[in-house]
This record gives sequence, structure tokens and C-alpha cells, in this order.
Amino acid sequence: MAEPDIAKFGRQGRGVAATGGGEDDQVFVTLTVDGQLCGVPVLSVRDILAEQPITRIPLAPAEIAGSLNLRGRIVTAVDLRSRLGLPAAPAGNARISVVAAQTGELYALLVDQVCEVVSLAADKFERNPPTLPPGWERFSAGIFRLQEKLMVMLDIPRLLAFSDAG
Repeated sequence: MAEPDIAKFGRQGRGVAATGGGEDDQVFVTLTVDGQLCGVPVLSVRDILAEQPITRIPLAPAEIAGSLNLRGRIVTAVDLRSRLGLPAAPAGNARISVVAAQTGELYALLVDQVCEVVSLAADKFERNPPTLPPGWERFSAGIFRLQEKLMVMLDIPRLLAFSDAG
């Protein structure tokens, strides 16, 4: 399967193709997990990969889908559906890998879809609402209320903190 055109998503330390951003805007890669719109800071994203072969790791927690090879480097694949306490993806659905770095290691966050790069005004950012389910609240840095949807901002360091109790 061919990889998506990652030039439009930007890379760490490089410019992004989002337009119309103001001085105080924050830039995010948007993605979906089980129909929920989420965002991650564009500078956290190292790569975006189409579905990749994943090798299961024996005795790994259910949240660890396995490992994949990214240009000769072993990358831990994290199933975001499992990490967020959501049902498994329907059989046959391709999963996209959003590659992020944490403490010097690369992780592939398995998501349902990568949407676009957006620039949002920092003053539109809100704390987590009290109605956010606990599985989401643990890994959410806050939200943005968009015209038609609520975008949950995923906290990459918390998502990838597997040594913690949860």
C-alpha cells in the first residue's frame, strides 16, 4: 500500500501547509479514533504511514499492537482504540500510523483516519469538560469546540507513559 503524501502534514522542525494562522495560533494534525475527532501538535508528528505490517510482541499489554519497521528502525505500535478503552476496529479497516517521539523512542499511534492540518486560535482552547469519559480524560490535554465537532487534544506524553499505573 502506498504511503500518504506526508508533505501536507509537515515534519518536526519544518513548516506546515496550514494556512491562515495567526501569531498565537496552534497547529495540529487532526485524526479520528472510533469516530471522535482528535488533534495532536504538528511538531509532535514525525511521520504518517499507511497501514504497515505489525509484528505482535509476546506478553505485551493489549495496548501495544506490536512493532513495525520504519526505515530500519523498530517502532512500537500503540493501538489508540485499546489505550482509550474503545472497541476494536472492525475487521478489514486499514489503520494509519501517526509516528511520534517520546523520550528518544519512536511510537506509531494506530488511528482510524488522518484528516488534515489545522491552525486554531490558542484562546479557543478549553479544559476537559466534566462529561468527557474517564478513558479519554486521562489522555486529553483539553478540547477545541469547532463548528460541528468537539476536537479532543491528545496528550502524547501521557498516552505513551506505559510505566505509570495505566
